[in-house]
Amino acid sequence: MTILVGYVPSALGEAALRAAVEQARFRDEPVLVVNTSRGDAYVDPRFAQEGDLARVVRELTADGVPHTIRQLMRGRDAAEEIAEIAEAEEISLVVIGIRHRTPVGKLIMGSTAQEILLRVPCPVLAVKAD
Repeated sequence: MTILVGYVPSALGEAALRAAVEQARFRDEPVLVVNTSRGDAYVDPRFAQEGDLARVVRELTADGVPHTIRQLMRGRDAAEEIAEIAEAEEISLVVIGIRHRTPVGKLIMGSTAQEILLRVPCPVLAVKAD
């Protein structure tokens, strides 16, 4: 089994990554880091740059956690990508970062976290940034 972490280069992504490392150690499982973008914007702050991913790899290696990195840009949103991977592979846990949103913000924009919670077939650990 594997722990999947939805990673974005932000405080939320860092919190999710730390929680995934803790779970990986506890469960003795590898981590699959997934970073994705729809590719519909010239600059997407959620799409990790090469330096961001190199730092993630250094941290996971230093922590002794077996890992794989997948960076996807296939025109689909993060919830679709994470749900597809969780359904197709042996994923024991999905770890995501969440942020506070107003009820109106959720109504207008939807919620990636909510979509993940509803779609994936395994437990989801949602963490907040410090």
